[in-house]
Amino acid sequence: MEPSKWKKVAYGGMQPGYNDNYTDESFLEEMVMNANVVKRGMPKVMLDSVSITQYVCIVSLVVSVWAHTLSLHIDEISLLKLDIALLALGFSVLLLTARQLSIQLLSHYLLNISFFISGLYVLAPIYYTLTRSISSDSIVALTVSLLIIHLFLHDYSGSTIRPPGALKNPNLASNISLNASIVASVLVASRLPSRLHVFTIMLFSLQVFLFAPLITFCIKKYSNKVHLFFSFALMSMALSVVYQLHSMLFTLLLGLLFFISVVCPYWLIRIQEYKFEINGSWDEAKLCFDITE
Repeated sequence: MEPSKWKKVAYGGMQPGYNDNYTDESFLEEMVMNANVVKRGMPKVMLDSVSITQYVCIVSLVVSVWAHTLSLHIDEISLLKLDIALLALGFSVLLLTARQLSIQLLSHYLLNISFFISGLYVLAPIYYTLTRSISSDSIVALTVSLLIIHLFLHDYSGSTIRPPGALKNPNLASNISLNASIVASVLVASRLPSRLHVFTIMLFSLQVFLFAPLITFCIKKYSNKVHLFFSFALMSMALSVVYQLHSMLFTLLLGLLFFISVVCPYWLIRIQEYKFEINGSWDEAKLCFDITE
């Protein structure tokens, strides 16, 4: 007696006359190749890389301010004026781009920033003498290492940013990145000659590292064109400032921006042809609910 025609049975049910691992020619009829693979184009990938180059430029500007402050080319009064200007600019951008910014939320931000500034001012004498027994070479090496960690682990996608009215928990990598930038700021501030210098440079650094991602996130959500214009203006400013600081650092930054904006997208486009994905009836079922009234 010939066995009945083979058919797929859910949950591995046994069929008389066939082994439990038997399949026939119809098993692969529903196989689909690369159904969910996203095809990327070079312009799209280059535009996506703008967020990375933008933040690299922001960190470059911070390092430039650190270098000019350590060499005493920027005094504490100029730094204080820069802090006030950045704070006013940040709030202006937030007011112009945020769609759900209420008076209550704005007052909450102002209250938190006032506590933040007061805390920095109180802790400035501690930071002032924190690394007196450590050599400057060790401080520079540790600061550079922390900034590399900060850039490597920073959340460039903006998935852990807290826009106005939203609550999101940052992941471990974002926390490590933020803590690395704060420690680097403390190390740089501890080499300055006065407590007011320490307070102003710490305020500047933490304003950038804490609030710059939020500001850039709000600009990007508001308008992609404005975000691109802001990014290219920031890139030009960073290259100009770094060039005045040192020509070798300018070449290094320019090469890094070219690598991120052109070389890495080109690599991604080239290697996506090797992506191989197989889907079929053997995949886990995905439940779809269509709720209509």
